[in-house]
Amino acid sequence: MAFRFRLIPFLATVVLVAIGVSAGRWQDGRAAQKLALEARLAAGNAAAPLDLGAAPVAAADVEFRRVRLQGEWVSGWPVYLDNRPHAGRPGFYLLMPLRLAGSDMHVLVARGWLPRDMADRSKLPSYATPAGPVVVEGIARLAPGHVMQLGEVPKLAPGAIVQNADAAALAAATGWRFQPLVVEQSSPDGATGTAEALQRDWPAPAMGADKHKGYAFQWYALAAMAGLFFVFTGLRKSGKR
Repeated sequence: MAFRFRLIPFLATVVLVAIGVSAGRWQDGRAAQKLALEARLAAGNAAAPLDLGAAPVAAADVEFRRVRLQGEWVSGWPVYLDNRPHAGRPGFYLLMPLRLAGSDMHVLVARGWLPRDMADRSKLPSYATPAGPVVVEGIARLAPGHVMQLGEVPKLAPGAIVQNADAAALAAATGWRFQPLVVEQSSPDGATGTAEALQRDWPAPAMGADKHKGYAFQWYALAAMAGLFFVFTGLRKSGKR
């Protein structure tokens, strides 16, 4: 059986193969990035806590690092992130500024998860906030996560229930200096009642490296099928002449 070359199917095959290979390589690159992030997260959890001070830091340099903060809670400025379910229950993430010792620098801390009162959605759960100097440990993140915002964004104020907030938003609302990150607290507060109220089993970041590997395989398979189809149809039609 002889192969008959046909220009138009050849050009179409070249386009499909190029798309498949390019998309597959892009997905491979995304998988490599996610694996690198997983390695950073594991290394950050294993390393000794980094003492975060008043000197401004680059958030990307400390993301996923364990950090230690020393200072006092600004208990008059809690913010509640709505629509943060935990174990199938609706609730909030409690955000609160911590003023670092001996400075005017603040760090936004996600102190933990609190359940929502479904009988009275405006009622906030009770929790304790230690007074005086505290030491807090946790994982540094760029932001506390983002959910879809519908309608007008409410003004950020003490005790506000909002969909989204971050250190930049708190800095704009208060006029205070903030490190450009949020710390997911992992250490106990040491105040009576707090450990029972606040849940701190933070969800791990969704990396999805295996998903990108699967997508890469599909794109490479498409490129291979396009090439095989071109060869097969050329041989088959040549044999029928």
